[in-house]
Amino acid sequence: MAIPAGLSATRRFLRSRIRTGLIRSRNSFVPAIQMTVCAVGAYAFAEYVLGHSGPLFAATSSLIALGFSREPRLRRVMEVGLGCTIGIAVGDLLLHWLGGDIWVAAVVLLFSILLARFLDSGNIFTTQLALQSLLVVLLPAPSGGPFTRSIDAVVGGMCALLVTILVPKDPRQEPRRDVQKLLHELAEVLRECAGALANSDSTQAWHALIRGRNCQPLVDAMRQSLRASGEVATLAPAYRRHRDELDRLKQSLDFIDLALRNSRVFARRLTSAINHTALSDEATDSIAGVLQETAAAIDELSLGLAETHEGVRRAHLRTARRDLSEIALRLHPKLLEVTRLEGETVVMLFRPLMVDLLEATGMDAAEARDVLPAL
Repeated sequence: MAIPAGLSATRRFLRSRIRTGLIRSRNSFVPAIQMTVCAVGAYAFAEYVLGHSGPLFAATSSLIALGFSREPRLRRVMEVGLGCTIGIAVGDLLLHWLGGDIWVAAVVLLFSILLARFLDSGNIFTTQLALQSLLVVLLPAPSGGPFTRSIDAVVGGMCALLVTILVPKDPRQEPRRDVQKLLHELAEVLRECAGALANSDSTQAWHALIRGRNCQPLVDAMRQSLRASGEVATLAPAYRRHRDELDRLKQSLDFIDLALRNSRVFARRLTSAINHTALSDEATDSIAGVLQETAAAIDELSLGLAETHEGVRRAHLRTARRDLSEIALRLHPKLLEVTRLEGETVVMLFRPLMVDLLEATGMDAAEARDVLPAL
């Protein structure tokens, strides 16, 4: 029985790996074409236009600079391109002064690493500068002169930069995907809190708190995506018209980040309220219902922020704003049948979270606060 079970598990594993690999290859098809064209173009320009013999560093610099990055980040392309160029120039210079012995390679590598750390804190920049310097020393010198390879590196970096500016991928793609992940996690945090109330399970509420804490890397990743996408939208003529949408996503992210922080505070207080039996059965049902409805409204908000069609996007945001406003009108301890002080604290901590969500839909801060019932 053990052998057939093992074979079945192996087949499932191989099918999964093959399926994942095919999806990854399919998604990488267009970037792979861009990298190929860029590398061959840089090589051809250096060889046929500049007359360099075997300009290997033109192709390698462009390939390394483009790479398979998560987002179309111009800083990364410039960082890698400059790292390659400076590294090759340093290697050429030291090779010209000191010769090509093995001890020179050690000196070049040490000097390149320290120079890279002096110029920039980026890890990619340091690695590329040091690697290219080392290759310059170890590989035979070209026939075109001591700094031919430095010029080739400049050609490769410029080709990569041109491809990034002129043929970028849609800069809205990553931020939209990120905001969906982020809002999904926030909705699930609230659903776990609702489940904790329904089951009187403080451990489940604590798990919701942990899940909320684990969302911070998603927030940081989206900020990076928005920064990179903003660079592309500013420089790429084809996507300049999308800068307003990226600005709106950035504003929404600020409010979503605040809502996540408030959800963690809420989950922590809910854990204590469940442990101390601070809520009656009626209050428990009311607050659990509010949490479930809020999670559903967050799903609607997610659809709106990630939507590509402007009219559909506005419709989703209107629906989310309306649903959240209706929920906000009930956020009063008496309306939710809460009588004890600790239970009232739970309701009070949920109110700022609701304001953050309303602002994420595009509502003005004062208007969002006015939706809440007076205390």
